[in-house]
Amino acid sequence: MSDDLALKGCRALDTGGTQGIGAAVVARLREFGAQVLTTARATPPKLADANLFVAADIATAEGCATVVDAVRDRLDGVDIIVHVVGGSSAPVGGFAALDDKQWQRALDQNLFPAVRLDRALLPAMLEQGAGVIIHITSIQRQLPLPDATIAYAAAKAALSNYSKALSKEVSPKGIRVVRVSPGWVETEAAVRLVTELAKKTGTDYEGARQGLMKSLGGIPIGRPAKPTEVADLVAFLASPRAAAITGAEFVIDGGTVPTV
Repeated sequence: MSDDLALKGCRALDTGGTQGIGAAVVARLREFGAQVLTTARATPPKLADANLFVAADIATAEGCATVVDAVRDRLDGVDIIVHVVGGSSAPVGGFAALDDKQWQRALDQNLFPAVRLDRALLPAMLEQGAGVIIHITSIQRQLPLPDATIAYAAAKAALSNYSKALSKEVSPKGIRVVRVSPGWVETEAAVRLVTELAKKTGTDYEGARQGLMKSLGGIPIGRPAKPTEVADLVAFLASPRAAAITGAEFVIDGGTVPTV
């Protein structure tokens, strides 16, 4: 079987593509010949192509509008949208530590960017009768960590639900909507977190790494996923090889979430 995913010449938008999963997705799609516009709040020091980057905070409506304008001006439309941006800035302490601002921030980071960008870019995709939208959700939508990520987990659950509803509406019109649900992925940020945990607990990196995996209930394969592994899955799902896949959610967590 050929390794060609038939993505050459496709126009793609990848939100949050300067680090972690997002950067891995950008790299993989470009390897397969796609033209990928990416976003981040700040411009990184090194850019392969400045015309394919837009600085914008897509947790705001204004930031989303900036990205939409860039897609239209620089790509003249889009064939693939990969929504990677997300995260949690909430304090630890369970439900009592979260005020209305923390809840709103979780929604602004993890739900509304996808809703706003889809709403703005979908009409043109529908007009061309083809396209793929991939939403990066999280296993926390079904396996929340109550001490620190209640709001994040709830927002990711909302994103997953929204994605399923959207797929039912637009799949008959040629637009596939797919979800990718990672568990713990060993990104640069995750490495920094584990390193800090090791310092705080007086252990080494591997000890802190194992402790974090245990806190998740264990990862049967014995390690976190790699950003490139998530990117490989995204690239396949974005390609014509996955033409019959829509409305589904693909978990990539090393077996963390028990199957039923």
